[in-house]
Amino acid sequence: MSRYQINLETAIEHHRRALVDHPIYSKLDSPEAVRLFMQQHVFAVWDFMSLLKSLQSRLTGVQAPWFPVGSASTRYLINEIVTGEESDVDERGERTSHFEWYLRAMNEASASTDGIVHFLAVMQRVQDLSWALRESDATEETAAFVKFTFEVIATGKAHVIAAVFTYGREDLIPDMFIGMVKRLAAGEAAGFSAFQAYLERHIEVDGGHHGQLATAMVQELCGDDPEKWAEAIQYATRALQMRKRLWDGILEQVNTLVVPDAREVSRKNLV
Repeated sequence: MSRYQINLETAIEHHRRALVDHPIYSKLDSPEAVRLFMQQHVFAVWDFMSLLKSLQSRLTGVQAPWFPVGSASTRYLINEIVTGEESDVDERGERTSHFEWYLRAMNEASASTDGIVHFLAVMQRVQDLSWALRESDATEETAAFVKFTFEVIATGKAHVIAAVFTYGREDLIPDMFIGMVKRLAAGEAAGFSAFQAYLERHIEVDGGHHGQLATAMVQELCGDDPEKWAEAIQYATRALQMRKRLWDGILEQVNTLVVPDAREVSRKNLV
């Protein structure tokens, strides 16, 4: 690990820890809370794919006529990650993107997909992110998260996009999702098996192979350029801050839920 990478990870550790220890995970203690979480989090699952594909378009040759772009090592890194994210094998042994897997998990859990489906329909029709978000059920915090992702994409800087992709997503996701899996396993998980499998798959690949590939990609793209590493720190920090804002917004929603006490429901059923 280079000194630049050590400096980056040291600089973002406080923000990363705030997410790993966020109270949202302990609040996902009812089916209603998990469904509400999924209905907002799905926007982050979608914009992750946009972040990933923007990296691929900058680091590989994706047009005809084809010409080699960058280094073969970087092309391998991003193509390997794209293959896993866009055409993985789900818990049923079927090929799927992680976004489509998440939508299936939402349907299985009876979480409404109306917001994200309408958002995508508007985006395809008008290509206006702000308008599409307003037309969806995305909260202010969710909309801000997605807009930041596209702000990062708009920089056109591969090292910036890679830093956000790696330290705001791939490196972070396993530690966050472990808390959710534990909560699902401890509670009533009926109807959430696809969601649990989705989370466990991300813990497996992002905590291992994909995480290592992404870290190596940032190292190669930033090289020994102190200005690139400074930008990587700046944007990685903002990515973590925006994720915390997203989690805070979902937590605020979850805290407004009124979930009937199970014992009270049982007593009423006995009357």
